[in-house]
Amino acid sequence: MIFTRASFAQERVRLSHSALETSNSVWYFPQELGIYKRYGLDSELLYIPSTTTSLTSLLAGDINLANVSGGAVASAVLAGAQAVLVSCYLNSLPYELVVQESIKSAEELKGKSIGISRLGSASDVAARALLRGLGLEPDKQVHILQTGGSSERAAAFRAGRIAGFPSPPGTVYLTKGMPFRILISTADFKPRFEFPYICAATNRSYLQKNRETVRRVLMAHIEGVHFVKTHKDESKKMMSKYARTTNENYLEAAYTASAKLYDMVPLVTRPGVDVQIKEALTTARKPNAQLRFEDMVDESIVREIEKSGFIDKLYKR
Repeated sequence: MIFTRASFAQERVRLSHSALETSNSVWYFPQELGIYKRYGLDSELLYIPSTTTSLTSLLAGDINLANVSGGAVASAVLAGAQAVLVSCYLNSLPYELVVQESIKSAEELKGKSIGISRLGSASDVAARALLRGLGLEPDKQVHILQTGGSSERAAAFRAGRIAGFPSPPGTVYLTKGMPFRILISTADFKPRFEFPYICAATNRSYLQKNRETVRRVLMAHIEGVHFVKTHKDESKKMMSKYARTTNENYLEAAYTASAKLYDMVPLVTRPGVDVQIKEALTTARKPNAQLRFEDMVDESIVREIEKSGFIDKLYKR
């Protein structure tokens, strides 16, 4: 069933997304298209750069649901936070390592710097995974610098402050003519690099008290994913607005990656979470610490939505 605006009374909800990249369109498309309103949500959508900052706002109670990655939630839960992932729309980390054209091998990256948004963010995870894929040790052999979002990383790259940066598909075209090469991509990893990347998280207490509100948000997101997959031209226009660029190469590459990688049924894949749990336990250095998938994930609402036939009807419409 596709609900009409009259189906629900309007309810105030505060949401946040952590990047202006096209992969975050599942959050801002429903706002642009009035989908949140159709599901009875008087939504305030905030842009809070980086997943770690979004998670901080969520835990402080400033946000009801936030776009975060699985790694940040794993670390927070291990530290005692009551954060929980309730859905994940993109369960792979689509990044490539863009470097200066003069750098032709991993060996030539040693002693240089790679730019990320913030420590603990998805770009940080991507940078470290890509460097390890090249046989390099992050921090020891290649420096990791916090430089900001995708556009800021591209600017730092053009200015020569960094030798490279992890880039979502298409972002490299924002370097505006700066010579570059792609040294490695997560697409090169076999098997696929599993990572709970574009997800929705909330507080367990909020989930318990506002389960129906969370359900409506997730339904709006699922419909937003459907729009991305079925309305290419309109999607690219909205992506252009949020990314603040009309670069066609960027928009085409970024749209194609998002449309392909978004999951129709936004479950949180266990392999990706297990990797982040292992990473969190290693970083925490707590000998007796334990963390399970169920400690940081509650997929029950997504499974209920799927069982209801809502997703099947949406794509058959």
